[in-house]
Parts: sequence; C-alpha cells; structure tokens
Amino acid sequence: MIRLEHIGIVFNAHTPDENIALKDINLSINKGDFITVIGSNGAGKSTLYNIIAGTFKPTSGHLYMDDGTAEREITGDPEYKRARYIGRIFQNPLLGTAGKMRLEDNMMICCRKGWKGLRISLNNKMRAKFREQLAMLNMGLEDRLNDNVELLSGGQRQALTLLMAVMSKPDLLLLDEHTAALDPANAKIIMDLTLKFAQEYGLTVMMITHNMQHALNYGNRLLMMDSGEIIMDIAQQEKAVLTMDDIVTRFRQIKNRTLENDAMLLQ
Repeated sequence: MIRLEHIGIVFNAHTPDENIALKDINLSINKGDFITVIGSNGAGKSTLYNIIAGTFKPTSGHLYMDDGTAEREITGDPEYKRARYIGRIFQNPLLGTAGKMRLEDNMMICCRKGWKGLRISLNNKMRAKFREQLAMLNMGLEDRLNDNVELLSGGQRQALTLLMAVMSKPDLLLLDEHTAALDPANAKIIMDLTLKFAQEYGLTVMMITHNMQHALNYGNRLLMMDSGEIIMDIAQQEKAVLTMDDIVTRFRQIKNRTLENDAMLLQ
C-alpha cells in the first residue's frame, strides 16, 4: 500500500553536525499489516514516521502510495495532504485532542475535517452516534459529551484520540509509543483497544514501542532499526516463535557487536 524506495535523510549536511538519520530504507507496507517497530533511542524510528507522514522530506529516495487502483508517487506531498489518509498518535496524550473544546466538538471535527458550520451539523443524531462509539471505550465518556476534553485523564484522552483516529478511516495509522506515558492499567486498556480496532476495522498499523512484550505479542511483522537502518524485518510465522533472547542474538550476529544495553528493547 505504501512503498519506500531507497529513502535517506541527512540533517545539517556538510557541517560538523552532519547526521545521517536514515540510510537507504526500502520498505513495503502492505494493506492490513500490523507492524511493530523497535530499536534504541536514535535508531531512526521517529524519523521514519516523519518521512512517511510528510513531516520531513527525504534527502534521497521516493515514496509511493497505492490506493488499490494505481500506484502514485507521494514524495513531494506535504503533511497536510497525507493527513487525509495517514493518521498518527503520539506518546503525549494531550497532542491528539483540543483540550479547550468539548468532547463532542472534537469528535465532530474528526468527522467533518475542513467542513464549515460545525455547530449546525452537531445534532441529536450525531450525538447518539458519538455516544454509541464512545461506549466502546468502556470509560463512561458517552455521558460526558459536553465536558471539555482537558477534564479527562491521560488514559481517557489517549483512548479518545485512538477512537477519533479510527473514525477518520486512515489508510495507515502510525502509533508513536502511544502507551509510553500511561500507567500500566491505562496502557493495557489502550493496547486492548488498539488491537480491537485494528481487527474490527481492518486497519493497517505501524507501532513504535520500547515494550518487547508488545512488540512480540502484537502484529504480523516486526521491524528492528539501528543507526538509521532496518536491520530486521520478521514476518508473522517466524515472529510467532521469537523470544527476546532471539532478538538480542540476531542483533549481535547482524551488527557484530553487543547492544549497549539489552534492556533497551524493553520498557
């Protein structure tokens, strides 16, 4: 569905601070994939997301999008255009919603992106639809449509962000450590909802995580990045029998060095 061909990006080129953040990335994201992405800090995970989302433009290489009828190049498409078909949820629960607006208005904006006359279309029929959708979260938010979102807890806001992302029906959903800022109980709720929505709506998902158990338990593919490169791309059948020790052993074999900290794959 989305294909990256020889993608590279260099920051501060030709200066003492030159940083080659991605090196010759080739990746095909297939429709229905749930890809977990692991790697130490600085491995290039978030930079890869920024390239896919259009936040950064690559220094070299090309990106292509296949909408089911034809493949077209999207390398030059800006972020706001890609936002129509690529959703993204960040680690910070506050980034995905407008805290000073009511919950129902946040959901309405999600449903009618760019549509003028927000209040006119917000009728009882839409409210009933929102209550039905919010009830799936099992957090009682269906009874809080008139509350400003800033009154919600971090877990509630991240669950709302996830629901709104699903409502917008993205072709690809990028999850950037979306449970890392939550306590274990809320993190489990968000992960359960993520899996539920991915399965029920047939979403294509990429999920950056530092939690090895999540990386191993969720999804049909696992990518490991290091120093701006994808050094492992493990498919479902092989992934199903992997352990953390297997990952560490493979890293040592591929890179011919030990991890600075084996625990970087965890937590």
